[in-house]
Amino acid sequence: MSVIQTIKHVVRLAAITGALVAISPWAHSQQPSAAAMASAKELIATTGATTLFSPLIPGVVEQAKLLFLQQNPTIGAQLNEVAAKVRTDLAPRFSEISDQVAKFYATAFTDQELKAIIAFYHTPAGKKLLDEQPKIADASMRFTQEWANKLSDEVIGKMREELQKRGIAQ
Repeated sequence: MSVIQTIKHVVRLAAITGALVAISPWAHSQQPSAAAMASAKELIATTGATTLFSPLIPGVVEQAKLLFLQQNPTIGAQLNEVAAKVRTDLAPRFSEISDQVAKFYATAFTDQELKAIIAFYHTPAGKKLLDEQPKIADASMRFTQEWANKLSDEVIGKMREELQKRGIAQ
């Protein structure tokens, strides 16, 4: 999956999640306390929970730049300057994402629960989890991709075999 496809996927997922949360009765019935929001923001800082979304603004700007470049390939230098300015101008908007993620946490957990979770992440086991989790996620993604590819080959073979049994040449 290319970077742009990944960014599009993440943006769509975030938009869908945001829309579902915004229209759910749960979101409107429960407003987190200021203390819970502060703890949620501390949790996000501790865990780096929004780092997944860091490429969003640069990715959207790059995608728009490519769109304009396709329409007029002669404006590449100007587009690079404009894109750099737009990225800089939009950088503060990243807080909209972290604020919303904090609200998700603060709505799902009490302030006391958030403080307990933060305390865990400051323990040796919590620190190790934070260090190892990205490596485990990467290894898991590689494994599942390879596994899915092998499964796909198996499924294609089984389907081909069943189609041949039914007299359909492949």
